[in-house]
Parts: sequence; structure tokens; C-alpha cells
Amino acid sequence: MNWQNPLATARGTESAIEGGEYNTRLTLSVKTASLNGVAAEASKIINFLGELARLKAVPRTGWLLRGVRDVESVADHSFGVAWIAMLLADLAVGRGLELNVEKVVRMALLHDLTEARTGDLPATIKRYFDKTTLQEADHRIANEMLDGLGRIGEEYLLLWREYEERSSLEARIVKAADKLDLLLQAREYEKGGACNLLEFWENSETDFSALGIDELVTDLIEHLKESRKPLAGC
Repeated sequence: MNWQNPLATARGTESAIEGGEYNTRLTLSVKTASLNGVAAEASKIINFLGELARLKAVPRTGWLLRGVRDVESVADHSFGVAWIAMLLADLAVGRGLELNVEKVVRMALLHDLTEARTGDLPATIKRYFDKTTLQEADHRIANEMLDGLGRIGEEYLLLWREYEERSSLEARIVKAADKLDLLLQAREYEKGGACNLLEFWENSETDFSALGIDELVTDLIEHLKESRKPLAGC
């Protein structure tokens, strides 16, 4: 998919207007309609941002189920993923790979969007539901949440779907960042005495290899595991 910044077209229109290509005098009724439209748009944006803010209070449930207390929120996790994804993308560009770094960061910020409504569903719950049912619910939620943002929301939805499908290098980098942030957080909890997190480390190599970007993450994973070794002893 040839992704581009959704604001590009709007900026082009502004330039055309400023350049004199369009010289339409606004009547009072048009001005009133425009102001009403702006107010309606602002209301939808604020509603969306208010719902998104819930992610600051949604706990990462998997940690709670393993005995960790005072756990990170989904918003905390998304922040970590965005930073890691940006760094991985810049490393990839430095090694000659062609990708869109801005797209990677946007995708990282969007990747857990639907958890504002579902919460963080751990694997122990997901196994009771058909995978297709969960995917359909997620897609419906994403559609509903982004619908009020108009054309920008449509672009965000395309990015969210691309991540879910892992259909691009950018999407796979974001997924790698998602997994790396998980391991970094597991190490931090182990530093604090958590002893039931081994399962996250045991499957990590298989999880990363499936993404096909070993050249970007292998050294990082090995170093992360080495830095964890002195902490193991539970």
C-alpha cells in the first residue's frame, strides 16, 4: 500500500486558496454552516481523545495474573513501543532498507487502540473465544472509534489494519517493538522480585523469527537476555 500523510491533500488545497485559485466570497449562511461544522468536528475529536485517554488507566492484565502489582498501563506500553519502533526503523534505514519511519511511529501509537474499549485481554481469556470472533470485534471497534475523525480516521484505520495483518516491513517492525517492550518490562519486574515471567522469555526467539527481521533484532534480544541472567534465581 502506498501510504502518505493524510494532511498532504489538505495542505495542497490551502496553498491553492492562498494562491488565488479560488476566490469565493463567504456569505453569512456559509460562514455559519462552516462554524457549525468546525464545532461538530471539534466535538468528535474531543470525544475520541477522551476515550483514548482511558488507555492511561487500563492495566496490562497479563502482569497482574502472574502476581505483579502496580503494573504498567496500556498507554505506558504504547509509549515504549513507539520509541522502540522509531529506533528500529531508523536503524533499518541506516542499513539501507527502504521504509517510512513516520508510518512506523503512527502505527505504533495506533496498535493497541481498541483496548480502550476491550481492556487488555490476556491469553488465558482469549483461548475461550474463536480467533475470528475476536478479530471481527476488534475491527468493528476500530471502525467505530475512528469513524468520527473523517478522512484522517480512514487513514488511521488503514494503518491499524496493516499492522494487524503484518502486511509490510513497517508493520513487522512495530510488532517486533511490541515484543521487545514486553521483554524489557519483564526484566524490570524481575529486578523488583517477580518470579513467574519465564514463559515470556522461552518463546521469544520463535516469536521474533516469524517476523523476518532477524538482522534488526537478534543482537538486541541476545544482549537483553544476557543482561537478565544475573537476575534469574527465582
